[in-house]
Amino acid sequence: MTLEQFVRKGVREITPYVPGLPIEEVQRQRRLRHVIKLASNENAWGPSPRALAALRQGLRDVHRYPDGSGFHLKRRLANEHHVSPDSIILGNGSDELFSLVIRAFINDGDEVVVAKPSFLIYELVARLGNANVITVPLTNELRYDLVTLRTAVSVRTKVVFIANPDNPTGAYVTEQEVATFMLGLAPHVIVIFDEAYFEYVDASDYPDTRKYLHVHNALITRTFSKAHGLAGLRIGYGIGQPELVGWLERAREPFNVNSLAQRAALASLEDREHLERTVQLTHEGKAYLMHHCERLGLRCVSSQTNFVLMEVGPQASEVAERLLERGIIVRDMRAWGLDRYLRVTVGLPKENKRYVKELKRILRRLK
Repeated sequence: MTLEQFVRKGVREITPYVPGLPIEEVQRQRRLRHVIKLASNENAWGPSPRALAALRQGLRDVHRYPDGSGFHLKRRLANEHHVSPDSIILGNGSDELFSLVIRAFINDGDEVVVAKPSFLIYELVARLGNANVITVPLTNELRYDLVTLRTAVSVRTKVVFIANPDNPTGAYVTEQEVATFMLGLAPHVIVIFDEAYFEYVDASDYPDTRKYLHVHNALITRTFSKAHGLAGLRIGYGIGQPELVGWLERAREPFNVNSLAQRAALASLEDREHLERTVQLTHEGKAYLMHHCERLGLRCVSSQTNFVLMEVGPQASEVAERLLERGIIVRDMRAWGLDRYLRVTVGLPKENKRYVKELKRILRRLK
């Protein structure tokens, strides 16, 4: 008998998520002093000064358990979104909220519908919950195909994941596409709108999914990890009908969001100026990357996020390795089945310039 024989079927089937390399590890492995990380869709400008001040103040109380109900942050978010506080749930990053939905609603054999490739965590948590995962490919333009996704929904479907904008492509689905998808959807289906990159969106036809909360079992998830720059604190939130949120609260572990994260999130929400400046600088950096990508003759997916997906060609993995040798960490997209692509996060202006400079050199040498 081996230990593997006792492991749950869902655990045996998953491919573990592999995070991007941290800067310190690349410095150690490659014996490099100056390393930049453009691989994990982090906010290069960091959190609000108000959030940092709140963290310093909160350090005095870390011997106390956090507010398990998230009282103050829930009320602040409820006011922001014009809902009641019992429509808000907090998570250890928005990733935890996906797990809570699976834990609360999926029985063995229930179906979960996901696009592929999309955010890898959707399929991972679904398989851990012993769900049957139904995958729907993206279009040739690497966009969600909501028409085909809708036809994949059956009487056995419990959950549908829609990343909007999507990771890893940066593409989005429109108001009309979402409206058509939701029309006549059966009440037993929970639709999760993952809007982690919401703050970066400037498309005029991007949907306001809050309109579906009162007529559908929809859950909108957002995060403080991206535009708010609090990725290291792991805090996200969901918005849904109070009944839906109530069942998720039952599945949630006590004290799942730490006290420092709650304090920083509250302070960050009060600093609109920092958020708006971060978004503006990100748009400028993204435009710079896309401009030089196109000048190099590379295909770039139009992005509503803080990253750009670039089609480098069959040598994409080699390009990623050569960039790593030069102290630049980007995301090799083989794990998503996008072997010809690299995903590059918008960095500081000097980091973007360094990336473009080294990419040009590498592509010239590979010709």
